[in-house]
Amino acid sequence: MTIAWQSPTHRTAPFDAVARAYDARFTSSLIGRAQRESVWLEMDHLFRPGQRVLEINCGTGVDALHLAARGIHVVACDASPEMVAVARRRVDVSPYRDHVDLRVLAIEQIGQIENEGLYDGVLSNFAGLNCVADLRCVARGLARLVKPGGRAILCLFGRFCVWEMFWYFLHGDVKKAFRRLRGKGVVANLVPGHSVFVRYPSVGSIRRDFAPHFRLVSRKGAGIAVPPSYLEPLAVRFARLFRFAAKIDPFLGRCPGIRALADHVVVVLERVEV
Repeated sequence: MTIAWQSPTHRTAPFDAVARAYDARFTSSLIGRAQRESVWLEMDHLFRPGQRVLEINCGTGVDALHLAARGIHVVACDASPEMVAVARRRVDVSPYRDHVDLRVLAIEQIGQIENEGLYDGVLSNFAGLNCVADLRCVARGLARLVKPGGRAILCLFGRFCVWEMFWYFLHGDVKKAFRRLRGKGVVANLVPGHSVFVRYPSVGSIRRDFAPHFRLVSRKGAGIAVPPSYLEPLAVRFARLFRFAAKIDPFLGRCPGIRALADHVVVVLERVEV
């Protein structure tokens, strides 16, 4: 997960502290790959070669290069200079480097690129928006950057992760088991001395916050049979079961009712003229 920096006035971003280890802990993990591929299914369906896409909270650049490999031009932004540095090293050795423009830019500063032209779509993957206090402000900013008819793919933490509830309840930690249900959010510790405040908006509240500039087109869950990333040891230990879980997860993610129990929710919004 990549969570956006909340306060652009600080000299360092919280995710600077975990940037170098992020790929090993999540991107290259069994769970990370499975959940990312679920989001890629949406990206590959909606974004087409030749389009120009804005990615916010781009992390280490994996999604940007995936899009670039399909002939899509990507402006990829993140509030963490260290995350962008890792992304830049990845992009520099890629044959698709000319399709990716990396920026150190927080979500709250996205208006700075308004004069660079409109985008065909926008991507925010793995919980970047869960650490933004005002999603309505984000919606207004993106509305000025996305063409009418353009799509926004937003992947956020879900509110009712069945794996998380079961796991922590089983281990007697009721507070963590139901932490996503707290309306005001929780403090998440990344490493000692670095934390972020995480909120868990419902799909309904996301729809309301992005209206009237965007309308909800679809939603799905990512991470129902596949557990959250902190359960990677289980995925490694029970590799055969995990492979089966990864195969059925995209199907479960589209089932009404069941999809609400996922680690992440993937919403697709369409830019509409107001």
